[in-house]
Amino acid sequence: MVDVAPARFAELVGEALDSIPEELSRLMDNVAVVVDDESPPAGLFGLYQGIPLTERTTYGAYGFAAPDRITIFRRGICASCRTEDEVVEQVRITVVHEVAHHFGIDDARLDELGWA
Repeated sequence: MVDVAPARFAELVGEALDSIPEELSRLMDNVAVVVDDESPPAGLFGLYQGIPLTERTTYGAYGFAAPDRITIFRRGICASCRTEDEVVEQVRITVVHEVAHHFGIDDARLDELGWA
């Protein structure tokens, strides 16, 4: 286990988001990305909650809804890594995985692509 400080971990998440190609990142819509410093449920590294872009129709009576949420679990990732370099890589994989869910890509397809 390696303990990456919360502020540094948040930077790593930001860097992972910045590494997403611009043509994809500009398509991300109504999604918040947060870091959870507590222990994750069932050993998760990340969690996407919301309605994928491929399944959205309208946003309620007034045309809006609460944002989707991507949570990245700091303790879960740190517990699985031995070095900060491993944390950097796992954060990148996790961010890409959860953003893919935002775009409607399921776990089976992510596994085929090597991002599961």
